[in-house]
Amino acid sequence: MTGPADAVDVDLGHPALYLNRELSWLEFNRRVLHEAQDPRTPLLERVKFLGIFSSNLDEFFQVRVAGLRKQVAARYQEPTPEGLTPEEQLAAISTLVRELQRQHDVCFSKDLLPALAGHGVELLTDWAELSADDREAVERYFGEQVFPVLTPLAVDPAHPFPYISNLSISLAVILRGPDGEEKFARLKVPKILPRWVRLPGVHRFVPLELVIANHLESLFPGVEILGAYPFRITRNTDLEIDPEEAEDLLSLIQEEVRARRFAEVVRLELGPSTPESLRQLLLAELNADQDPLEQRLGTDDLYEVSGLLDGSDLLSLAGLEIPDLKDPPHTPVTPARLAAGRNIFDVIREGDVLLHHPYESFSTTVERFLQASTEDPDVLAIKMTMYRTGGDSHIARMLTAAAERGKQVAVLIELQARFDEENNIRWAQRFEDVGVHVSYGVSGLKTHAKVILVVRREGEAIRRYVHIGTGNYQPKTARTYTDFGLLSSDPDLGADLSDLFNVLTGFATPTGYRKLVIAPAGMRRMLLERIDAEIGHAQAGRPARILAKMNALVDPAVMSGLYRASRAGVDVDLIVRGICCLRPGIRGVSERVRVISIIGRFLEHSRAWWFENGGAPEVYISSADWMPRNLDRRIEAASPVLEPAHQESIRQLLELMWRDNRQAWELDADGQWRQRRATTSPEVATHPALIERYRPAGQ
Repeated sequence: MTGPADAVDVDLGHPALYLNRELSWLEFNRRVLHEAQDPRTPLLERVKFLGIFSSNLDEFFQVRVAGLRKQVAARYQEPTPEGLTPEEQLAAISTLVRELQRQHDVCFSKDLLPALAGHGVELLTDWAELSADDREAVERYFGEQVFPVLTPLAVDPAHPFPYISNLSISLAVILRGPDGEEKFARLKVPKILPRWVRLPGVHRFVPLELVIANHLESLFPGVEILGAYPFRITRNTDLEIDPEEAEDLLSLIQEEVRARRFAEVVRLELGPSTPESLRQLLLAELNADQDPLEQRLGTDDLYEVSGLLDGSDLLSLAGLEIPDLKDPPHTPVTPARLAAGRNIFDVIREGDVLLHHPYESFSTTVERFLQASTEDPDVLAIKMTMYRTGGDSHIARMLTAAAERGKQVAVLIELQARFDEENNIRWAQRFEDVGVHVSYGVSGLKTHAKVILVVRREGEAIRRYVHIGTGNYQPKTARTYTDFGLLSSDPDLGADLSDLFNVLTGFATPTGYRKLVIAPAGMRRMLLERIDAEIGHAQAGRPARILAKMNALVDPAVMSGLYRASRAGVDVDLIVRGICCLRPGIRGVSERVRVISIIGRFLEHSRAWWFENGGAPEVYISSADWMPRNLDRRIEAASPVLEPAHQESIRQLLELMWRDNRQAWELDADGQWRQRRATTSPEVATHPALIERYRPAGQ
């Protein structure tokens, strides 16, 4: 690449040095889609990745596209660091999404459906494929289970266009009445019923919307049915909260969650056979319900889906119990020091315990720590942050039990955790009912830190135990997300967490922390200081390297610092799962920067930062990505990893990922990701290799 890097004095803010955040995210979703396209992936896992791709894309439109549309409506023209306006970003997104959606549809229809059928799993998407026995069984199911639930809604002067719920599939039914005029009715495909209707035999299904579309005469007797066309809308689901003006944040967010049901429509999906007249009718009716200040829907917001609408439902199909078509079973292990069943506080007191999920069990480590804290009569207090509670949270129930036993329990619940607001609201109310001290954090900042503080009486003394992690306290995701955690009784970490909880629940403003690094107060400053220190080591001829793993790299100041480090001779190796706005390999700017992404069986969610520091490494695990939102608008925590054995474990894990030639993708200076292939060397795949590494001897 040529341009700004040719000069000796490089403008490190030049737009050509950066990639667009939104397009980089879509490239991440392309890598997810590739797992579905790759024949090396087990068949039902390929179906799973199609579902993940669709679910990811739904969230992208609900939040990122919705935000860009609001910028356009507000006539906001400030370009991003790479120089694109909101309109230009939306145009580029539209082009790329259509390409990816087409690949998704082809993969589903041309590759996976035939492959599944070859293994006895049939998903029939054409009514003509159903046998007479199939149709008889479906007709019986429709009459008994589906028909009573359906509510056809006519559209005419007496019946206005109905409300369309977010991400639900509808059928647009075109009818001709006795007067010869064409009429329109909307029929919602109810989410309360299974999407996949079972057919006679084993593992045979038909989509619910196809069943409904072929039984419309039961709903519209005596009316000629001209056609039925599925469609689906996506609404803006991002909450717009100004905590400074909220006297009661809980009530305000409850109100916003309710209002979100009627938020702006940002995408209309439909099948390629949908008549042009119906497309224009849907756009006109949806626009009529939009706020006049919002961006109107146009043809650029209309997306054809030739496969299935709502591909996220493929995740349930991927759950079929057919072991030969799935990844080999994986059972997390218990760390050796915790496996003997000794008192967990005794074990932690002897030295820190570094955890790595899902290879090591969440239930026999973090949940055990909380369970012991709940039951131990010497535990006086439990304080914890909860970003995502989940609908049925075992951890939340343990905290409730601890409060009922008379322990001092304080929980920081983040009410604005995207898509988990309603669960968090329900648990906040339950906690308050049993006497848990509930806080919603610092006004204007989300609390994203993952920390637990346990205060225990030991003889005449008080000792604090902590857990500091990179992932949410959710047992379900802990089975599929990779995360680090640290169990410790380090007095400095305990004192730091006491100070942090006083910030979160009260009005404390500590002047500094002993070992923890907290955002937004000092995390970016610390990162830039560590980068500058590596630059100093490189210039002095000492070992200098930055080896960091995160979900996203977006922050301009940090990226500029990494460019400076590369120019000074520091090796910068980055493992970035998703968004990366930095361009590696630019002559004179980032020649020493390398970026890879690991995509596979587990979602890479752990964050770890290794600074060579002239041969005396500094290592951290953190809840934070290197993004402005994490460093400026969230409470985040990074903990140093001080024990040399734990530092070495993290280094070995990160180095293993660098050797990956199966799951790893490399980012080029042109912004293209290219998957590594094992050619002359043996295949190294991170997730299978780590499963094997953590497997106890003899198993």
